[in-house]
Amino acid sequence: MDFINQTLAGFTAMSHWEYIAVALSMAYLLLAIKENLWCWPAAFFSTLIYTIMYWNGALLMESLLHFYYMYMAVYGWLVWRKGGANKHELAITSWRLNQHLVIIAVTSLVALILGYIMTTYTHADFAYLDSFTTCFAVVTTYLVAKKVLENWLYWIVIDAASMYLYYEKGYYPTLALFVFYTIMAAWGFKTWYEEYEQDQAKPLAQL
Repeated sequence: MDFINQTLAGFTAMSHWEYIAVALSMAYLLLAIKENLWCWPAAFFSTLIYTIMYWNGALLMESLLHFYYMYMAVYGWLVWRKGGANKHELAITSWRLNQHLVIIAVTSLVALILGYIMTTYTHADFAYLDSFTTCFAVVTTYLVAKKVLENWLYWIVIDAASMYLYYEKGYYPTLALFVFYTIMAAWGFKTWYEEYEQDQAKPLAQL
């Protein structure tokens, strides 16, 4: 009963700005799954709100991450609008397993270093978990902009881990959003995978 009361109190205590950010974030995800260019303006304005909110909540790495998201929203808009190297619509691609293993190893090392720095020199909460979700989200956002199929698998893990952060900080509308994100990321992978096989007429990249 206490958990229910605490959750309801968290929803009513959140500012209208967080609800706007949640709505824009949901719009971004749905539009991204559909490969709609307008996902990037939705991403830009939602992340602007979250950048300020997380800084005020002492989730410093999350705040810096969302500042990066604003930049990537502009970059993603330009890349998707101009298309690939041949100026045609940017196609979904798949990267090999060994490429992803390198990404995971390097990103994990960077996250550990940042987690130590944040723990030692700042007032950040949950510094290591915050650093891991932040570092992997930085890389994964780039994969989205490049339409790399496996970005959705990264997001499933990142979003699930982020839910713990938002619960502990009392960001309940955002917690609900990330539950939605985790489910939709699985749908996003299925949708992009089907289009990839149809457009490329070949299976996922071999090892």
